[in-house]
Amino acid sequence: MAINKEFESAKNWYINNYKEFSAGLNGLSKSFFTPLRENAIKDLGKLGFPTTKNEEWRYTNISPLLKNNFIPAAASREISLHFEDIKNKLFTGFEHHLLVFINGIFSEELSSVSNIPSGVIVDSFGKLLRNNPEVIEKYIDNFNNVQTAFDALNTAYTTDGLVVIVPDGKVIDKPVQALYLNGDDENNVLISPRNLVIVGKNSHASVVTVYEPGAEQKYFTNITTNIFVDENGNLDLYKIQNESEDSYHIEKVDAVQNKQSVFSHYNILFGGGLVRNDINTAMNDEFIETNYYGLYLGNNKQHIDNHTFVDHAMPNCVSNELYKGILDDKAHGVFNGKIMVRKDAQKTNAYQSNKTVLLSKEATIDTKPQLEIFADDVKCSHGATIGHLDDEAYFYIRSRGIPAELAKSILIRAFANDVVEKIKIDGLKEQINHLIFEHLHRIEI
Repeated sequence: MAINKEFESAKNWYINNYKEFSAGLNGLSKSFFTPLRENAIKDLGKLGFPTTKNEEWRYTNISPLLKNNFIPAAASREISLHFEDIKNKLFTGFEHHLLVFINGIFSEELSSVSNIPSGVIVDSFGKLLRNNPEVIEKYIDNFNNVQTAFDALNTAYTTDGLVVIVPDGKVIDKPVQALYLNGDDENNVLISPRNLVIVGKNSHASVVTVYEPGAEQKYFTNITTNIFVDENGNLDLYKIQNESEDSYHIEKVDAVQNKQSVFSHYNILFGGGLVRNDINTAMNDEFIETNYYGLYLGNNKQHIDNHTFVDHAMPNCVSNELYKGILDDKAHGVFNGKIMVRKDAQKTNAYQSNKTVLLSKEATIDTKPQLEIFADDVKCSHGATIGHLDDEAYFYIRSRGIPAELAKSILIRAFANDVVEKIKIDGLKEQINHLIFEHLHRIEI
């Protein structure tokens, strides 16, 4: 009963504060998005936040998150930063376009986008909503899919986010890096980015989203990311999440692919006290390729939950999914990967693997690979393994005169390498390797 009261109180907090929030939207209040907000806040009232009695949230207790009353970033104080304040948060070593968001709100002064191909849009959701709403309206209508209270909360309270739209036959030759610097030294803030990435026919783009802490106070990042990759399009989407252990981070990714398109999602997770990712792809036609690569590292009392869903609705499509976890101290990991092969999806080739290494006796993982097949001419496999570092390999390395801690680092590097090597941006790959050892407090190799 106490939990129900807590969940109800959190829901009422956001519903009751919505009127004041919406009154302060000014130029955004008359946009096409306003009815979506109004419907979303009503949906929040109907849905409520999920408990562990909900099968999809069985291993993730969000009670610690709901004990806090978070103030929408748009209603909190404005934070002014200089480039010197953010440069150590960026991934460097490769050329990129840069968009910076402070508590989910675009900072034009800190951003740098230049020499993009004609017709390509690399901008902020809020800016387009004010000045060119028609550019995004047609896409948002296709993704207005509220399934959980967190979806509703994002739609109701979002004001900004990353927008990348690549028309047919265009290529962005440099990755787009979006830095989300989150947190406030005075308030517990709710950050609600709405990201939209559209890749047209025969087009290509690489997008790197980075989530970093900017303050000591608790904060809650609640993200919705919508992806559409059209015929023969190719999108690489990298997410590096490295927030503070006093933060809460939830993201829902909805991707739709058309014929012969390729979508690769790289999910690299280091930080956060409670982290949840829902990544979903709908294959709408034939000869589509979907790749999910994930690496999650937890220590102390971190909780990291990854839910993935690949929907094979049509024939002759391929999906590859490789998720690896490294958990230390009292960290808890969750992996739930579901592949659906529908009746018409003959000639499907689907592969899923989740492997987790526990570096301490108190680290835990709950893993649930799922495969539902309704077609008969398919090649599908899924599996999960859980264990400690390979004792035989460890003693072999030690027998060569390698110190104990360095030997463990060698094994960690080898375990993570399958995922890290999938990264196509060399500069990004090098820095990810560095963060692995920094986060686990291990000797770097």
